[in-house]
Amino acid sequence: MADEIDVSLASYEELMDLEKDFESAELEILRQQIPLLKPLYEKRTSAIAKIPNFWALVFEQAPPDLDQFIQPSDSAVLLSSLTSISVSHFDVENGGKGDPRNVAVTMEFAENEWFEDKVLVKKFWHRQSKGNDAGLVSEPVAIKWKAADKDLTQGMLDLAIKVWENDKKQGPSDSTKVKKEKDYNADEKALKAKIEATGRGGVSFFAWFGFRGLNVSEEESRLAIEKDKKDRAEREAGNAPDLLEAQEEEEDDDEDDDEDPFGLEIFPEGDEVAIEITEDLWPNAIKYFTQAQEVDVSDMDFEEEDEDEEMDDDEEKPKTNGS
Repeated sequence: MADEIDVSLASYEELMDLEKDFESAELEILRQQIPLLKPLYEKRTSAIAKIPNFWALVFEQAPPDLDQFIQPSDSAVLLSSLTSISVSHFDVENGGKGDPRNVAVTMEFAENEWFEDKVLVKKFWHRQSKGNDAGLVSEPVAIKWKAADKDLTQGMLDLAIKVWENDKKQGPSDSTKVKKEKDYNADEKALKAKIEATGRGGVSFFAWFGFRGLNVSEEESRLAIEKDKKDRAEREAGNAPDLLEAQEEEEDDDEDDDEDPFGLEIFPEGDEVAIEITEDLWPNAIKYFTQAQEVDVSDMDFEEEDEDEEMDDDEEKPKTNGS
């Protein structure tokens, strides 16, 4: 039975290696694609600079996977003040050999009643933990609210910044170790209470700037990737480790960890939003802008039809005596 499990696990590892080969090929395609598209995006930026409210209208037509995170109060800000969005694959655009999944989203705003910032930049890095979890990580970005009652996140973003700054002072931590709720400090307790009071469905889109993601440092990610390469080389050389034992150790670790690693995350879907913006909204902006125009025209036609029907009704009304 054990031999059968070992064979099954070995086959599983082979499939995972193949999956990583596909991923590497896709990343290479993306790496080559980015510099080719960059001048086209620059040309598009020049063209849409002449169109008032371009990005506001694009956001108004945001795909459902993004629109679900935009509250009515967020829409008021975006529609009245958003002037520009840009996406930068900062590690590869100038000939760099970094990970093309590392991106920066820049949002520019006109003067508004909510915050002082004219530019907000949110950067993301793709990292892998030593437990083989992988995904986007980020650092919270502060927003200078003009007043407490103008804070669309209701204080959550400011608290997330405080917690992050405290964590930085303590230095890098083990991503496999999750802080237990009973050990939270005052700021962490306040943030947890604020998250629970707000509820996931009431969180502002601007809380996205507080997203952190996996607690994985650049160094931990580098070492995890190197270990993956070493383990794969060992398997290809016929020196595969005891896969069953390794799996049992991982299961034991999972059983010991009952805490939610995203318990203090104010925007758990932050990586999903980043992907929606960089892989859909940004490259397909012209499509969404065109859809916005079509919606406006349809609404106008509908209003004209209503007016025509009202006029026809008036003409068809029988005249009464004395009229």
